Amino acid sequence: QRRVRGTAKQEMAQQGASLQNYNNELVKCLEDLREKREQINREIAREEDDKNKIQNDLKILTERLSRINDSLARKVAARNEYDQSIQETEAAYLKILESSQTLLHVLKRESANLQKKSQASS
Repeated sequence: QRRVRGTAKQEMAQQGASLQNYNNELVKCLEDLREKREQINREIAREEDDKNKIQNDLKILTERLSRINDSLARKVAARNEYDQSIQETEAAYLKILESSQTLLHVLKRESANLQKKSQASS
């Protein structure tokens, strides 16, 4: 009976040691999980910071793009007005040149006619 009790004590001691080993392993696993969670948490915080910065940059760039588009629209409209004015001015100038040329021909013809009359009367 003593031997049985000794064996039972040894078994209980072994079970106690095994239980302690399981407990130590469980604590270590929990610590590892917490460490991995903290690592992920730090990565999430970094990425959220990046995301916020990019969203802010995007907002600034979107506003800038809008201002540039407005400016371009105004400048293109102004250029189109310049083009129209240039076309109208060139067309008017060509008419003036044609009229000047016609006037010059008329003056030369009249001058020649006057000279002929002047020579004929002398």
